[in-house]
Amino acid sequence: MLTTVVGSYPAILKKPSSFSDKISNVLGTYDEYKHAVELAVRDQISAGIDIISDGQVRDGMVEIFASSIYGMAVEENISKIVGKIMPSPKSICAKDLKFAIKVAQGISKEYGQKPKKTLEGNIKGVKGIITGPSTLVFSSRIEGYYDEKEDAVLDLAHALNKEAEHLENAGAVVVQIDEPFISTGVVDINVAKKAVEIVADSLSVPVSLHVCGEVADIFDKLLKFSVDIVDCEFAGIDGNINALENANLRGKKIGFGCLDTKTDKIETKEEVENLIKMGADFIGAENMLADPDCGMRMRSRDAAFSKLKVMTQVAKEF
Repeated sequence: MLTTVVGSYPAILKKPSSFSDKISNVLGTYDEYKHAVELAVRDQISAGIDIISDGQVRDGMVEIFASSIYGMAVEENISKIVGKIMPSPKSICAKDLKFAIKVAQGISKEYGQKPKKTLEGNIKGVKGIITGPSTLVFSSRIEGYYDEKEDAVLDLAHALNKEAEHLENAGAVVVQIDEPFISTGVVDINVAKKAVEIVADSLSVPVSLHVCGEVADIFDKLLKFSVDIVDCEFAGIDGNINALENANLRGKKIGFGCLDTKTDKIETKEEVENLIKMGADFIGAENMLADPDCGMRMRSRDAAFSKLKVMTQVAKEF
């Protein structure tokens, strides 16, 4: 069973220490986040993860996009829509993705494989991650141009399609679209579906849709999205497991969240094994990717690593 992560990892920053670092800091070119990216990559690979992330160590999932996309802004920690939404003139996340790939390849040449169009076989690499258009709009205050949120969602989808292309061109083996707001009930799921498909349009690598929260009532609708993976929480939200019974996967894989990322408590091997077995009994282990419920940024580094290690040990047995 392939293993992956949802995205974020504890951000361990490094202040300039060497003479060259201090010179770079004076010149404004020192990047304290590079250490955090490298640490996230090394920890994930050491834990045995197949499809890793760059750790999403910079701004929050909304702010990093809202501060870069034309028509959006972040003021006093509030994301706003202030004008016509248009793509960022340059990639928002490709720089960290490329650095993560470089670090990963330095550890193991397996992570330097050419991206594939399917998830079959032994795949190792770095995923690119995008905060979805519905989540960005519903996390933001509309102060200009748009009267209807639907119009903003669709314009954002077209803008994010350019970012998705940047990430694929940078070497992402999977592009993941994070849409936590879909499970809240405030988002029009049909508009969200259309928007996700716009973001994913023209990509040749597999596309994953991550929706956290309670999804039992909408799971069948999520399976109708034109993506390759539907990724949800199955550890921290017990009721979600029932959605797998009699599910029509429509050829999709299920990102099976089997680690509770709301706590530093380390799951036992037996707990993870029992949960994965429940999922496998419903949909078959061949249709599952093991991963944490959500990102791990709020966990301690020791807890995040230990959780991933337990997960990979169990997944290798399926």
